[in-house]
Amino acid sequence: MLKGIHPILNPDLLRAIARMGHGDDIVIADANFPSSTMGPEVIRADGVSATDMAEAILTHFPLDTFVPETAWRMEVVGDPKAVPEVCAEFQEIVARRAGDFRIASLERFAFYERARTAAYIVATTEFRLYGNLILKKGVVHPYEVYRG
Repeated sequence: MLKGIHPILNPDLLRAIARMGHGDDIVIADANFPSSTMGPEVIRADGVSATDMAEAILTHFPLDTFVPETAWRMEVVGDPKAVPEVCAEFQEIVARRAGDFRIASLERFAFYERARTAAYIVATTEFRLYGNLILKKGVVHPYEVYRG
């Protein structure tokens, strides 16, 4: 255990988000997402919901402020204007943890294409459909770094 680190962030995930640089994407994937065939390294988070994982990651992870979009969710197939409850929760978590960022929506196959270029995929056991989120890492400013 470490002080000040969200308790569901396992050592592999801590290593991953620490290694990511400005502009890298991370996917938080639900239980139905084809994580193992996308290409990026998959980090398992069994027993964890996608919303809890988003909360944990955003506790330590800045979002990119240099681009117009920095977070994406998957659109509902056949109803692109629908916002599933899990996606509304993602938006609330992003607003609370990261600030005034809007989660954009991507058509299912466009979401898959973006996921293929991510640095990592975190495979959760989120069972709610469309519980998928991509986050783009921002800059950690000097004043945010521990100075002892």
